[in-house]
Parts: sequence; structure tokens; C-alpha cells
Amino acid sequence: MQDYSATLSRVEDYFDRSATKVWERLTSDAPVSRIRQTVREGRDRMRAIMLSRLPADLKGARVLDAGCGTGLMTAELAARGADVVAVDISPQLIAIAEQRLTEDLRPRVTFAAGDMTSTAHGHFDFVMAMDSLIYYRTPDIATALRKLADRTAGHITFTVAPRTPFLMTFFTIGKAFPRADRSPTMIPQDWRAIARHTGGAVARVERVSRGFYISECLEYRA
Repeated sequence: MQDYSATLSRVEDYFDRSATKVWERLTSDAPVSRIRQTVREGRDRMRAIMLSRLPADLKGARVLDAGCGTGLMTAELAARGADVVAVDISPQLIAIAEQRLTEDLRPRVTFAAGDMTSTAHGHFDFVMAMDSLIYYRTPDIATALRKLADRTAGHITFTVAPRTPFLMTFFTIGKAFPRADRSPTMIPQDWRAIARHTGGAVARVERVSRGFYISECLEYRA
């Protein structure tokens, strides 16, 4: 079973090798298949839920968009007035996010490619991590949350793939394929296990289920 650093490397390779174009299209206004449309709608709903956990006015707040992807969350945080540090493991996704960000918001955003938990990113008032922890084991998620919490004054809002029968079926099937021949495996989580690993610091917020997009919003409060 892979540890955090090994999984991180695998995720980086996956996005820069084969997934960038898919995510670029999925997070745009371009037409997509019906299946991918449900994923787009589910992600839009989840992003709205996560943003609802923050003040409407974020002027003066420093926010980490941990796993920013193509920058949809980043832009909304900056539009609320936050100073945003947008980090993603994929330099290609960072490049797309930078290109899409409007000129008026650019002074409020600092982009960085690399590990979202790195201490080099500094301290924050809030952390948002949408679908960026879905490939990690429960202990690794707990460790990442604690590392971020050491430098975060407020809460960490993040998502995981919940342990539903549908997702567990895909997880089980995926394990049957040779590791070198497939993308990183999304690991379904029981949020209560994450809570136990963090000493009860994690609480459930809301689940989104839209077609092929199933995700659970959780919150870490030290």
C-alpha cells in the first residue's frame, strides 16, 4: 500500500500525462458527454457548498486553495476579496488556471505547483481542498489535515469520496488491474474513520450525489 509521497507522485504523473485535457474541458463551458455533464454539475454544487462555509466578504483573509486544478474555486475566492494561494501538483493545470484568471483578480492570487501541504506556502485563515485528497488513505488524509491545521487559524473544508456501494464496487474492480496500467485509485472513505484519526476534529457537512459524481464535504476544526 502506497504512502502519501508515493501517491502524490502518482497523481502528479497522472494529471500531467493523461488527464489535463479532460479536466480543462470539464471545467469549461465546452459541451461534454452526459456522464461528464453530471460530474460538472456535481462539482459545481460541491464548490457552492464549500464556499458557503466561508464569509461572503473575505477581504483581508489569506486562503489556501489546496489542489486548485483549473482555478474555478480560486477565482471565486479572489472575487470575494481573499488573498489566495492556489496550489496544485500539476504544473499544466496551474498554467490553465493562470490563463483563465481575469486581470482584475490576478493581484490577489499566487499560484504554485507542488505539494499543497508544504510549509513554504505559509499560514492561512482558511483552507479549501476540493477533491484533492480523494486518492489518499485515511491515515494520510489525517496527517495532511494536521499539517495544514498547524498553519491555519480557521477551518479546513475538504472533500472525500464516501463509502457508498456504487463507489466501493468501482474501487474493488480497480484493484484488479495492474497498478502501472491505471490512474490513481480513488479511495472511498468513512468520514467517521477520518474523525477518529484526527481526535474528533472532523465533522460531516453535506454529500453531493449527481450521476457519476459522488462526494462528501467535511470540515476540520482544531
